[in-house]
Amino acid sequence: MIRLLLAEDMHLIRKALIALLSSEDDLEVVAEADKGEDIVRLACLRRPDVALLDIGMPGVDGLTAAAELHSRLPACRTVILTGLGTPMALRRALDANVRGFVVKDALPSHLVDCIRRVARGERVIDPELAVAALDADSNPLTARELDVLETAAAGATVGEIADRLCLSRGTVRNYLSRILSKVGARSRVEAIQIASESGWLWPAAGRDLGVLRYRARR
Repeated sequence: MIRLLLAEDMHLIRKALIALLSSEDDLEVVAEADKGEDIVRLACLRRPDVALLDIGMPGVDGLTAAAELHSRLPACRTVILTGLGTPMALRRALDANVRGFVVKDALPSHLVDCIRRVARGERVIDPELAVAALDADSNPLTARELDVLETAAAGATVGEIADRLCLSRGTVRNYLSRILSKVGARSRVEAIQIASESGWLWPAAGRDLGVLRYRARR
């Protein structure tokens, strides 16, 4: 029996996945999480063989949780289930020691097969996506620049970014200027779009760019 932890913040999708996986004779969902910060705690408590994680979890994202899970519980192998099937998303997943990478429009049989193979110790990555990841441009932004852009992507003004990250407003503006230069953007909103589409910001979808355009002028 393969013991599974499932982390997915959307209730309907999570319950549908539990029903799908529990219908297999050799799979058992022993823990479920709807918040990223619960993943490692539940894994340490329930000791699953495989953790199936969505990237765009609220709070701690799935890839951050995957990296911590590998450090704290290396016997638990991780599969990422995501709608963000981009080369940069795969690169970050591999950096987090993820063993499987499945996009959400995959066939249910492919997901089940991936879980079984990962539980056996295999790595399961779509070959075409793996080649694209090798050819993709590296993320040019530093960790601190990503912090600034992540906060800006949430709709924060320069002053709010400064307060949240304990920086001066001048330092934030300098960071934003360097970010625009590095990604080849003409505005903060365009930089956020480029970084999101490249998989450098998490989650990359669902940002209210209308609000960002308004607040970026302040």
